[in-house]
Amino acid sequence: MEVHLVDGTYELFRHYYALPSVRDEHGNEVGAVRGVVASVRSMIRDGATHVAVATDHVIESFRNGLWPGYKTSEGIEPDLWAQFPMLEEALSSMGVVVWPMVEFEADDALAAAAGIADRDPRVQRVIICTPDKDLAQCVRGTRVVQLNRRTRVMLDEAGVVKKFGVSPESIPDYLALVGDSADGYPGLPGWGAKSSAAVLAKFVHLENIPKESSEWHVNANSANALAATLRREWEHAMLFRTLATLRTDIPLFQDVEQLRWNGPREEFTSLAARADATTKQAMSDKSPRASRVKSARAGKAPGNREDQRR
Repeated sequence: MEVHLVDGTYELFRHYYALPSVRDEHGNEVGAVRGVVASVRSMIRDGATHVAVATDHVIESFRNGLWPGYKTSEGIEPDLWAQFPMLEEALSSMGVVVWPMVEFEADDALAAAAGIADRDPRVQRVIICTPDKDLAQCVRGTRVVQLNRRTRVMLDEAGVVKKFGVSPESIPDYLALVGDSADGYPGLPGWGAKSSAAVLAKFVHLENIPKESSEWHVNANSANALAATLRREWEHAMLFRTLATLRTDIPLFQDVEQLRWNGPREEFTSLAARADATTKQAMSDKSPRASRVKSARAGKAPGNREDQRR
């Protein structure tokens, strides 16, 4: 069997900025929810049997207490934010397992679920459906892979190495050095993608990097300055790695059969009927969201939070 683990937060952002505005009979924006539900239904029609979706029921998590600049819900458009509980209700009524995260993040749930499923000998492959680079740390050989459902690009362990220059186990260390603007931590000054990959490809983890660059013997520009920065910013590097390390100790389920899709619940029919009683809102070419929709359809989505959080 294959297990599909879906980043519901990403999917909601993606569909919100890629689809026209749609409102229900009460005037509530529901376009993104309709899009995600249709997308998950399509996944099941294509053969997915064991499916779970993780959402950020609350954007803030325990990480906000560790770093003041960590991402928050500030700036999320009300029409988008209001669709999170709608999505959770719609998917649950559809019979899909949903994990609305509060203390932890959706990414933590995906990581924890991938670990549980990976340990089950009945599982042939775990497919983590998200483009989020944090989740690359969960990839294992060809058994646990990462799928970007928008671009249809799938990364196994060799793919992670090719994309980032480091193995999955080094991804938290890599993000600690280069930073992650989507999550709100800056990394270390001067440490770019190439230099970080070159050093970590050899030493794997931050603790293994010699204090003096003369011992590195890697191709990294301004190695002396990088080593000095790492010594000076060591505590920040450790903190940023903690922020980048996904939690895998969340007891989401005990048996992968709990993730099997067995069809929609009775309430799904009435909920779907309400969602179908909608009107599309025409958007002029001058409206801010209309321009973002056009960019999202082109695969760019500049300046919106879907692009920023990834």
